Amino acid sequence: MVTHYKCPNCGADMEFDASSGKLKCHSCQREESIEKMAGLNNIPDGAQVSYNIEDEDKKAEQTFFEKDYEDPLFEDNSTHHHAFSEHEITEYHCQNCGAVLITEPQTTATRCSFCGAGIVISERLSGTFAPDYVIPFSITKEQAQEAFKKWCKKGLLLPSDFKVADRIKDITGIYVPFWLYDLNGKGEAVATCTKVRTYTRGDWIYTETRYYNVYRKVDLDYLKVPCDASKKMDDSMMDKLEPYTYGNLKDFKMPYLAGFVAEKYDYDDEQLLPRVKNRVYSYVESYLKSTISGYTTVHFNKLDIHIRKKDAKYTLLPVWMVCYDYKKAEHTFAMNGQTGKIVGKPPISKGKVAAWFFGVSGSCFLLLRILTLIMEGGW
Repeated sequence: MVTHYKCPNCGADMEFDASSGKLKCHSCQREESIEKMAGLNNIPDGAQVSYNIEDEDKKAEQTFFEKDYEDPLFEDNSTHHHAFSEHEITEYHCQNCGAVLITEPQTTATRCSFCGAGIVISERLSGTFAPDYVIPFSITKEQAQEAFKKWCKKGLLLPSDFKVADRIKDITGIYVPFWLYDLNGKGEAVATCTKVRTYTRGDWIYTETRYYNVYRKVDLDYLKVPCDASKKMDDSMMDKLEPYTYGNLKDFKMPYLAGFVAEKYDYDDEQLLPRVKNRVYSYVESYLKSTISGYTTVHFNKLDIHIRKKDAKYTLLPVWMVCYDYKKAEHTFAMNGQTGKIVGKPPISKGKVAAWFFGVSGSCFLLLRILTLIMEGGW
């Protein structure tokens, strides 16, 4: 079913307005709060990390190195989510003009290509299909466009005609599907460490080396670790858009999507779990190693890290996708729809790079020549 949100005043379509956080009619300017229309629950707490550390530094015998990733008693908590079928209906009728809308199976919100009305395909967002949370857009399309232009002007090595930012082909607001994971990481390490001291007595120089067997154990909780679940989105680009502020995380309501494009997930939380575990593994490993300091050398004899999923929530996060035409090539940039952070690979001016290189090289050569003359007494 195609859902439109009609203005109580004039009957025109209403859309979510990022500046006010309400549904807004662009015909008569009436605004309606989403809280009044749909009702909202309490906002969950933001991200946080809690930990416990056990440590013991003492002289002991060296143990053998081992690294173990599996623990049958440290199992992931199961979460139940519906996997979308590839054979879902993809043809709908706009209730405004009657036009036939053809959408991809993952599309949950879009615009009518004929009358421009914002629509939500509600059956793809209800029941087991419904996201748990959404972070609404905080940046309007106009603000996104101005922010992109300012970002282009700051690029010192960008071509001058690119920095004008007058070839923006399209700016599209997309709610990208993410999974927010709560994970627990347990780490245990045994390391042989040394403290080396050098001193002089008479004509002799002494080197004293003390050996320590160091033990560390950490228990870390990582809350709301994001991982994008869309095939269309570049994973590295989505990772670079972080962080999002979870203080504005809302219980999902369909009116938030009105006027934007939205996708449902291609990968469920179990399919993405190895990827997010690898990410958190590096966090735990880095933290565990950071607790061993003050030694001359550190050699790990044992390093065990286990990551367990506690929960995963299906969440829609706001992204402005900017398409920019430059010299018959399309460049794609992404902007965090909440914070305004921009990522992407702009073209680089070869002339400016060469000028910068020779400028730096020339300065270094001149400095080296001056130092040589000073040392030779010729300055």
